[in-house]
Amino acid sequence: MAKKDAARRTTHGTPAVVALDRAGVPYELHAYTHDAASGLSYGLEAAAAIGADPAHVFKTLMAEVDGALVVAVVPVDRSLDLKALARAVGGKRATMADPGAAQRATGYVVGGISPLGQKHRHPTVLDATADALDRVYVSGGRRGLDVALAPADLLRLTDGRTAPIAR
Repeated sequence: MAKKDAARRTTHGTPAVVALDRAGVPYELHAYTHDAASGLSYGLEAAAAIGADPAHVFKTLMAEVDGALVVAVVPVDRSLDLKALARAVGGKRATMADPGAAQRATGYVVGGISPLGQKHRHPTVLDATADALDRVYVSGGRRGLDVALAPADLLRLTDGRTAPIAR
């Protein structure tokens, strides 16, 4: 293993980063110091800290559609449309998942939930705005760590699909 790869794994060895490394997917890590007193949402704080357009930084939200957990990935400057998410996965009713249930199902803490490397695989829907982007930023599996990668790679690794789920 190359020295750079070894350093990456020991410094940022979250399940998300390990999944990216195992898949051989090109990505960039963007670490920053999380400021709990910033007053910004986790996603907007990440966008500001890494100097990225908030429309390119995506938050990972867990919802329940007809009682089953679903991963929704939407830009941090937008909101999740629960009805659109339910339609996207062929369901009837969606609600936000309980934060504790989301943490248990993913293995990540709220504010650091990544769509990658989750403890259990869930249906994943990426907002269709990602289709127009060369790369998106998503949580790297902890607060203060984002990963930039091609939307197509994110979809391939999560077995996800795109749909217009943000408003």
